[in-house]
Amino acid sequence: MAAEQYPKVYLYRRIVQAKLFIDNNYADKIDLGNISDEAYFSKFHFIRLFKSVYGKTPHQYLKYVRIEKAKELLKNEVSVSEACFFVGFDSVSSFSGLFSKVVGTSPSAYLMKHQQTKRKISLAPLSFVPGCYAYQHGWIENSNFEEAND
Repeated sequence: MAAEQYPKVYLYRRIVQAKLFIDNNYADKIDLGNISDEAYFSKFHFIRLFKSVYGKTPHQYLKYVRIEKAKELLKNEVSVSEACFFVGFDSVSSFSGLFSKVVGTSPSAYLMKHQQTKRKISLAPLSFVPGCYAYQHGWIENSNFEEAND
């Protein structure tokens, strides 16, 4: 029985190896050829196997990883153009279009939203903590807690 399962485990490991290659090299100029070579598969066979395991084609997964990394950078107040090039896009317009399509807002609006949220937190940090938690830890008095929950 173990001999029958070995080829499937071996194939799965090669697919995981390719996914890890994407995770580690998303910012580089990688394409389907590079990724499928990492797993030692032909391109078309690799696409089918990868999609059966992860539910996305390798290219879709690469775009997903890049957008997620860009979101992290934008939350940390990196400029849109820096985030674009840092995660491996060649043009700000293609990055902005894809980001808007996937996230539902433009990268600049996403950046501004997080900058505004950080400003609000710095001005009134307790307004971002649930009242019951703040009361439990003695950060607000009972009268403030009752007023907030009325």
